[in-house]
Amino acid sequence: MAKQGFKVMDSDMHVIEPPDLWQRYMGPAYRDRAPMGSNEGIRNIAIQFADGMSGAVPDMQFDVWLKGLDAHMGPQNHHFQFAEERGYDGTSQLEAMDQEGIDVSVLFPSRGLFVMGLDSSESTDGPSHDPDFAAAIARAYNDWMNDLCSADRTRMYGAAMVAPHDVDSAVKETRRCVEEFGFKSIFLLPGMVNKKPWHHPDYNPLWAECQDLDIPVVFHGGGPDLLEPDFGQGFRDSLMLWHTFAHSMGPMTALVSMIGGGVFDRFPTLRTGYLEANCSWAPWLIYRLEDHYEDYIGRHEIKLARRVSEYFAENCFVSVEADEAPSELYVQHFGDDNVVFSTDYPHPDTKFPHAVEKFLELPLSDETKRKFLWDNCARLYRL
Repeated sequence: MAKQGFKVMDSDMHVIEPPDLWQRYMGPAYRDRAPMGSNEGIRNIAIQFADGMSGAVPDMQFDVWLKGLDAHMGPQNHHFQFAEERGYDGTSQLEAMDQEGIDVSVLFPSRGLFVMGLDSSESTDGPSHDPDFAAAIARAYNDWMNDLCSADRTRMYGAAMVAPHDVDSAVKETRRCVEEFGFKSIFLLPGMVNKKPWHHPDYNPLWAECQDLDIPVVFHGGGPDLLEPDFGQGFRDSLMLWHTFAHSMGPMTALVSMIGGGVFDRFPTLRTGYLEANCSWAPWLIYRLEDHYEDYIGRHEIKLARRVSEYFAENCFVSVEADEAPSELYVQHFGDDNVVFSTDYPHPDTKFPHAVEKFLELPLSDETKRKFLWDNCARLYRL
């Protein structure tokens, strides 16, 4: 399949998990505590836990948030009727890819972007996951994702959910998903579990495992959660204001931690992705981080072996939205070797079924479009 002569890989296509995924896939030891998908809200993305907590911070006006989504996505709902009728199964995922003109996709969750958004019980008295429970949630999701990908394993690949609440379990789950299921990456919410930044040495075994397995670590924001910091900047009463910040600032923070904290000196071939966050902020952020390392206090705290911009070019990938016109400025500054394309199907930002068409209208050269749509994605995921 080719769209106007371009092969297309979706670096960040989403699934909609069934409400009872964790009831069906978690073992008996945890089934009575398993998170349950709520049917409240557009596309059924919310999560509820046995203790009554929903997939949102307690003081968030979640009804306002959901109404905002309904208003935004309502006019698009007819585009997704075919998938809703099939319960967003693997066959409907392939149909969506065919409609959009996508050859290969790497799949990320919807409810799964909420379900890990709690701190560890070891560090808080509030709503939390104990590490074993968090690891069981991840295993169940990955088992389900593997079944969904069975509809066509040559076109659909999972991104593994891992629970950073216990790094040893995360390492084991990473290896299981790569070796047994053929998954192409792991993904993490950008928020910090136990207030522990991503450059903390406790995470070294996970980064080492991903480097050894030659898969990327992908940071992907989600809905409002209880992790710190609050990337929505406190805008609890407005979806528009909250969303302006949340999905970009989370991956930006993770990138600063990974580069500025020296992770790539310890793991020089580790690849990382920062998805559903746009790419146009990168020239400014990399300039500022490099400037602060050189002229402020960075070089007196953490010694880096290379320039910040070199780590970004060699170890990091960012994603472009279908209609992200400022991406032209990104290319002028950094070139076109580390940007990947995503549709965000079937979430609010998607332009489905015209995302690829809209992207091809951007003022970019055919060579750059080819890299964004396929070559860079293939390098990120080793496909």
